[in-house]
Amino acid sequence: MSVDVLTFGLNHVSAPVSVRERVSLPGDLLRPALEGLRVAFGGAVREAAILSTCNRTEIYCAAEPGVAEHLPAWLADYRQFDSHSLQSHLYRHRQDDAVRHAFRVASGLDSMVLGEPQILGQMKEAVRTAEEAGSMGTLLHQLFQRTFSVAKEVRSQTAIGAQSVSMAAASARLAERVFGDLSEVRVLLIGAGEMIELCATHLAAHHPKRMVVANRTVERAETLAGKFAAGAMRLSELPERLAEFDVVVSSTASSLPILGLGMVERATKTRRHKPMVMIDLAVPRDIEPEVGRLNDIYLYSVDDLGRLVQSASDARKAAVVQAEAIIETRVQNFMHWMDTRAIVPVIQGLHHSADAIRQAELDRARKALARGDAPEQVLEQLAHGLTQKYLHGPLSALNHSEGADRQQLLSCIPRLFGPRRT
Repeated sequence: MSVDVLTFGLNHVSAPVSVRERVSLPGDLLRPALEGLRVAFGGAVREAAILSTCNRTEIYCAAEPGVAEHLPAWLADYRQFDSHSLQSHLYRHRQDDAVRHAFRVASGLDSMVLGEPQILGQMKEAVRTAEEAGSMGTLLHQLFQRTFSVAKEVRSQTAIGAQSVSMAAASARLAERVFGDLSEVRVLLIGAGEMIELCATHLAAHHPKRMVVANRTVERAETLAGKFAAGAMRLSELPERLAEFDVVVSSTASSLPILGLGMVERATKTRRHKPMVMIDLAVPRDIEPEVGRLNDIYLYSVDDLGRLVQSASDARKAAVVQAEAIIETRVQNFMHWMDTRAIVPVIQGLHHSADAIRQAELDRARKALARGDAPEQVLEQLAHGLTQKYLHGPLSALNHSEGADRQQLLSCIPRLFGPRRT
């Protein structure tokens, strides 16, 4: 049975964060989900990989035709989500559309931030997880290897990856707008997740005077701080120590604000109204919005950073046309490979039949030589026998055909049995 390559899921364009977070699959759930997917479809899903980030959850699979229409119900059931509510947020891609989608995602063309590089690493991690789970096969392996190659080609031959465009890089740029040189500023990072680590990486590149990581679990803060020669502290120390810092970047999973108006007001008085940049990357927000009304506080939300990043992206949008052209060519190359792969069993069957005919005629020729028949006569019989047996199938099909079928065979025969150079 033929196999389709499918992409199915939702992203920041098709679904709000309230939906995305419901179907998101954390790292420890990916392998059970891959196993559950294959078991649920009884082998109809031959290969599978799952990409799950804060902005998207996507399932890539090689599956028998007809599987795609049942995937939404499976995902809704697996994540205990109402199937009807989920449907409107989902997209499904098949064959060349699925391949094109994978190439665009890895190249940063389908990201919230045009050209952002983190998605490529996340996709590679998804592939590693699928390999460890034993759910990767020839088709998806080839798809992802070409996906990574296309992403590298797009980033090296276009301006998609030019300039810093990530949220983390934008945070450092906002601090520079206020303070200029960051070598004399003190930075506080609240949280210890991936986004804070990315921010720490970008800010550390500016060699600030001091960096401190604050987290509920001080051990996690110390682990992250150790990567950047930074200090560590507990969140409970914030009221007493907030005034020490010029730049505050916060990204936690707290359901309530961590920094309130009163706490920040006290800090500004202690600082004698020296400016403070506060960047809130959390959803829900870590910093009360009222803080932004204070004269000495420069407060930026995740939406503010999104606008900054988008303005930086506008200058590179011309590169999208070039990137799309590269992707389109590579999509056609991959589909040609899939088409070629689909006829491999037919080619193997033809070789097997030809080998059987060859062996039978050789055995007959050897017996004739053993009887003492003239070699020239034996060779003539061998050539005649091979020719007759190779032509038997096509001639029989032609003799037993009529009408449109005969015309179709007649049009194919010159291409299959036309003159060959010797």
